[in-house]
Amino acid sequence: MPDKSNTRQLLLDAAQRGANYRENIAARSVAPAADALLAVEQFIEPLSADGCADSDVLAMLDDIGSPATMAMASPRYFGFVIGGALPVALASNWLCAAWDQNVGMHEVTRATSTLERVAMDWLLEILGLPQESAAAFVTGATVANFTALAAARNRVFSSIGWNVEADGLIGAPPITIIVSEETHPTVFKSLGMLGFGRNRVVKAAVDGQGRIDIARFPSISGPTIICAQAGNVNTGAFDPIAEICALAKPQGAWVHVDGAFGLWAAASPNRAHLCAGIEAADSWATDAHKLLNVPYDCGIAFVRHAAYLKLAMSIEAEYLITETEFRNPSDYTPELSRRARGVDVWAVLKSLGKNGVAELVDRSFDNATRFAAGLQKAGYEILNEVVFNQVLVTFGDDDVNRRVIDLIQEDGTCWCGITVWQEKSAMRISVCNWETSEEDVDRSLDAIIRIANQERA
Repeated sequence: MPDKSNTRQLLLDAAQRGANYRENIAARSVAPAADALLAVEQFIEPLSADGCADSDVLAMLDDIGSPATMAMASPRYFGFVIGGALPVALASNWLCAAWDQNVGMHEVTRATSTLERVAMDWLLEILGLPQESAAAFVTGATVANFTALAAARNRVFSSIGWNVEADGLIGAPPITIIVSEETHPTVFKSLGMLGFGRNRVVKAAVDGQGRIDIARFPSISGPTIICAQAGNVNTGAFDPIAEICALAKPQGAWVHVDGAFGLWAAASPNRAHLCAGIEAADSWATDAHKLLNVPYDCGIAFVRHAAYLKLAMSIEAEYLITETEFRNPSDYTPELSRRARGVDVWAVLKSLGKNGVAELVDRSFDNATRFAAGLQKAGYEILNEVVFNQVLVTFGDDDVNRRVIDLIQEDGTCWCGITVWQEKSAMRISVCNWETSEEDVDRSLDAIIRIANQERA
C-alpha cells in the first residue's frame, strides 16, 4: 500500500525541484552534456520486488533526468516550433494535475468543462474564427488535423448520400483530396488514419516560398476536401486562403487549414493580414504549445459545422452521463479519457488578455527578423522571406551546413536544426518562446556566426 503520510512533502519537493529547473534553464547549455546523457543508462535496471521510497524516486528523476533533458523551454532553443510554457500555464498545469480530472462529461467535471468552454470561446474571438464553430482540445496539431478532417469526411460523404459513420469506406464513392506540395506530413498521416490514403491526393503547385500558386490550382470537381496551410514549417509562408476559399465554396468543397503555429498570426493586428480570409474556411488546426506557450501537450481543432464534428466524435453508453444542458467534451474529441488541457489555455488567456497574446506573436516575428538581419550582415544567405517566426539560413554547401549545425548544437549556446528546402540544406531557426529576448538573439547570433566563420575559414 503506497504511503500517503508524506504526500504534502513529496509534492512540495517536486514543486521545488521543478522551480529550480526552470529558474536555471536560461543559464545552462541548451543541449545536455555528454556525461549527463551517459548517466541516463542508470534508469535501465531490473524491476525490484519491493520498490523504494517515493522521495528516492523523485530524487533519481531529478538528479539523473533533469541534466539529461534538452532545454526545450530555454529562450535559446530554436530547433523546432516549441514554446517555453509561461509560468502561469505551468502553475495551472501542476494544479490541474492535482485535480486529476478526466474531462469527458460536463456533469461530472463541471469546473474543468466550463473552463475549457470559456477558453474555446475566447480563442474563436482572438483568432477571428466563426463564433458558431465547435472546438476540441487534443494532444497536438496531428490529432487536431485528424479531428477536423474526420468532420470534413462526414460532411463530404453526407453530401453525396453516403453514411460513412455507419457504412465505413468499403464501397464508398471516391472523394478528391487536394493538398499542397508543401503540406506538412501530419496531414498525410491524418489522411491515412481516416482511410483516405496518404498517396491518393492531388498536389497543388507552390511558389518559391512554399505557398500554393493559385494560378495553377487544380480544378475542383465532385466531392472534395482541400487542405491549405497557415505557416509553412520551413519558411513560415501562408497559402492564399481567401483565394482558395473563393474557388472552393461555389463547388461545395470543404477547406481545412493546418495552422499549427501560423494560425496565431490572426491574434496580432500587425500579423493578421497573413491570415486574410481564413474565416471563410470550414475547419482549422493549431497548437497552443507553440506560440501560446502552454505546456505540452495541447492542440486545438476548430470546425465551423459543429454537427459534423459531433457526428464523427460522439460516444454513447448506458453508464455515461450524456444528458446535459451544456456540451459534453467527449462528443468532440477522439478520446473519452483525457486530461483537462484546456485549463492551461484558459490560464494564459486570462493572464495575458488580447493585447498580451498579440505581443507574444509580435515578439516572435521581431526576434526572427533580428536573426535574419544579423546573419545577412555577417554574409550568410537567408533563403526565405521572413514573414512570421521562421528563418532559413545556409552557410555553404551541404557538407559545410551539416558541420556548422553540428558544431552549433555541440556548443550549447543555442540549438537549431537542419532541414532541406527546395533541394538545398539549411539551418532552420524557429522562434516562439515567450522568454526569448533581444539579448538571447544576439548571444545566439554571436555563437552561430563565430562557429560558421571558423568553419568557412
